[in-house]
Amino acid sequence: MVNPGQAEGISSDKSLQSEGESPQSEDKSLEHFKAHHHPRLIAKRLADGPESVFIKDFVYGAVDGAITTFAIVAGVAGAGLSAGIIIILGFANLLADGFSMAVSNYLGTRAENQHRINVRQMELDEIEQFPEGEKEEVRQIFARKGFKGKLLEDAVEVITADREKWIDTMVQEEHGLSLQDHDAFKAGLATFVAFCLVGFVPLVTYVANWVFPGTIANPFFWSILLTGIAFFWVGAVKGQFVSQHWLLSGLETVGVGGIAAGMAYGVGVLLKGIVG
Repeated sequence: MVNPGQAEGISSDKSLQSEGESPQSEDKSLEHFKAHHHPRLIAKRLADGPESVFIKDFVYGAVDGAITTFAIVAGVAGAGLSAGIIIILGFANLLADGFSMAVSNYLGTRAENQHRINVRQMELDEIEQFPEGEKEEVRQIFARKGFKGKLLEDAVEVITADREKWIDTMVQEEHGLSLQDHDAFKAGLATFVAFCLVGFVPLVTYVANWVFPGTIANPFFWSILLTGIAFFWVGAVKGQFVSQHWLLSGLETVGVGGIAAGMAYGVGVLLKGIVG
């Protein structure tokens, strides 16, 4: 006879197995987590701090590069203009818009770093001018985390005994800022490289026909296909970093890019009818 607790456990085990979770895979996952949380590794991770990840900057540049360049291709194709114009405008967009986006990302990232420095200085001034008020802020911060009584007061004393840890706590908890600077130059470079590499994809067929005339019979069709693949690849890569299924993330990016391209092509057809 099975009691309710056992029945619940059996049901839970079956549900896990039905989702493809075998006991062996669970054991492997548990071993992975145990190894990853060895005290020595934890200490090293905390000492090193979080790594700078430039996936946002790469995706930002890659998606915009493909969208803006293909928008030019689609707009010019919709207007019925020559392939030479597509190549000229496409490369002008790659260099000028890519550089503009990279500089904008660089300046924006540097501004965030400068803001963090200003906040730290502001907190230092407040600690020096009115330490009791800042202690009360720390007290309320930890009270919201569930600390009470003597444990709460001990936590406040420990944090406020170290000036740097005190400031770190206020920067993170009160202002919601990371303690780590993000390399502004690398962020801008990642945006520029991604913009140029992925943004070149819509131009590949036209450049191939320019170098080897007549190689590709319908360059616009193949440009659509290659750009769609590029969109999907960028989305799939992004999905790996944001815990989103690669297929869903890829299709999402294709959808966004497709809307932008459709709008550009429609404008080209409309203006051809009006201006041409």
